[in-house]
Amino acid sequence: MSDATPAPLSPSVSAAGAPGPAPTWADPARHAAFDAWLAGVAGPQSLQPASLRVASADASFRRYLRIDTQDGGSRIIMDAPPAHENCAPFVHVAGLMQAAGLNVPQVLAWDEPHGFMLLTDLGAQTMMAAIDPDRPEANRPLYEQAVDALLRWQQASRPGVLPPYDEAVLRRELALFPDWYLAQHRGVAVEGALRDTLDQTFDLIVARNLAAPSVYVHRDFMPRNLMLPTTPGGALGVLDFQDALYGPASYDIASLMRDAFLTWDEEFVLDITVRYWERARKRGLMDFEDWHSDFGSFWRAVEWMGLQRHLKVAGIFARLTLRDGKPKYLADAPRFIAYIRHTAGRYRELAPLLKAIDQIEGTEAVSGWAYGRV
Repeated sequence: MSDATPAPLSPSVSAAGAPGPAPTWADPARHAAFDAWLAGVAGPQSLQPASLRVASADASFRRYLRIDTQDGGSRIIMDAPPAHENCAPFVHVAGLMQAAGLNVPQVLAWDEPHGFMLLTDLGAQTMMAAIDPDRPEANRPLYEQAVDALLRWQQASRPGVLPPYDEAVLRRELALFPDWYLAQHRGVAVEGALRDTLDQTFDLIVARNLAAPSVYVHRDFMPRNLMLPTTPGGALGVLDFQDALYGPASYDIASLMRDAFLTWDEEFVLDITVRYWERARKRGLMDFEDWHSDFGSFWRAVEWMGLQRHLKVAGIFARLTLRDGKPKYLADAPRFIAYIRHTAGRYRELAPLLKAIDQIEGTEAVSGWAYGRV
């Protein structure tokens, strides 16, 4: 989930072959350009234009349409207005993921000037739809498949291929919390002691996360962006990867287990994270300081990375509501505030942040800090 153009967060998916609403167009000129493009690719790609329907809603300016093929299959069309969306990173990252052995949409046709793209269809059922939130253990096989995909992605990492997840990006994302969640949503004046607390806390968060080794980072690796296999024994599909960067190795596992729309007990979060860690160190991905030998050290890095993400996403959800008129996202903000308080309550140096959050939210402070090993 980037700070500039959020990836799809709450898709409303129509199943392949199922009836769905026909797309509507606010811009007649764009509608005409789409019809001309579709007419040109329909024959070579064996498409049935009359079957065109909306596949999913999106938090950004992108939307996805589904269209049937003559042989009974289906394809996905991405509609991404170039004035708001740049499709080049999607194409680039899709190639990297495919080379790494991940199950991702293949680009079959692309009208770059207009932002229309024809993709293979990974199906209509997300991992999120298959999860039983009341039985954590029943979901372990799904999460292990997600870990499989994540490890393949990270093992393929090379420096200089994706933009860096550097200090400028980390700080720009963190700024979303005071700018949008506190000032715009809560109506809090971010100045004086509060400004000092946030500045000092953000310095700590940035320093901790920049110290981590770098890998390819999806940035929104969670069950809503993972698709169930369409064939027995197949791999999970991976979507919404266009904002990928090269950055902290702790990011995507934090994103997976501290979900934007689903909360797990600590026991299950630790269980899956340990399984990831054990397999990652066998692949040389934990060769940093004492991460290889001490899960507690790696876990602390995951918590600090998760804290950065949770502050960012709380700001993004407030912005989506207040600026973009999408109130459903802010309804999930309490989950992120709970994540923030949980982490801040475990580390002495985060006590000022916890106190500030509790004053703003009217919550009681958590007692006890994590001084050493977890």
